[in-house]
Amino acid sequence: MTKNPILSLSQIKTNRDVLLFQLAHDEILVIGCDSAGGIGPNPLDKIKVSGFILGKFTARTALMEVLAVNAMPVCIVDALGVAPKPIGAAILRGIRSEAKRAGLDPKLAVTGSTEKNIIVEQTGIGVTVIGTCSRVKLKIGTSLPGDVVVAVGIPSVGNEVLPAEKAGHIVNSKDILTIRELTYVHEVIPVGSTGIAHELKKFAEGSKLNYTIANQKEVDVYKSAGPATVALASLPESNVANLMRQMNKPVSVIGHLH
Repeated sequence: MTKNPILSLSQIKTNRDVLLFQLAHDEILVIGCDSAGGIGPNPLDKIKVSGFILGKFTARTALMEVLAVNAMPVCIVDALGVAPKPIGAAILRGIRSEAKRAGLDPKLAVTGSTEKNIIVEQTGIGVTVIGTCSRVKLKIGTSLPGDVVVAVGIPSVGNEVLPAEKAGHIVNSKDILTIRELTYVHEVIPVGSTGIAHELKKFAEGSKLNYTIANQKEVDVYKSAGPATVALASLPESNVANLMRQMNKPVSVIGHLH
């Protein structure tokens, strides 16, 4: 651990895309974030989507990072580089919809700011999620030798995301909640722009294990998964069929830990 002399908090090192701080009484503060630029309904945006869709997917990514380590979100903070209305309000509705899906009260747990002084022609957004978890329940580095790693969902990016969501091919916050509660699942990690192979390596490193990539053709393990459209889970091979029955999303074995 490294000590922060200003806050008197002990930071717990991890290779996950979250910050971890030791609090009193064995509680862990968990912080995750995500951002997007050039995506939205403004004139100079490269990918045109509604403010609602942008807010939903950006909040989803940050929420999934926090949920995946077995933490419970406490609040969501949004930094919106857009006018308060109409785009800012639409983004906020998207963020609140994902907050509700993750079990938060969308009216009480979401706060943030918009650009009120400058005319904005290209959208920018940042979302931070703050959560807590008891030390004993933290699920990082809990994969075991002999586990298989499965991908839940299909990597999708850019203009592929909305059709993939409609087809039921990508994961969301509720799926992470479902997966992490399964007693036979040892660890969960969302996959974003770095791709499946990169996150598989994190799984192995976090548990001090080696890994091999499975010979399969269902998913491209090197493709960007965009706004966390895939989740990886480690579990005994004997339980893969159970997970497939539990999920209503595509499930593929993509690696082995040893």
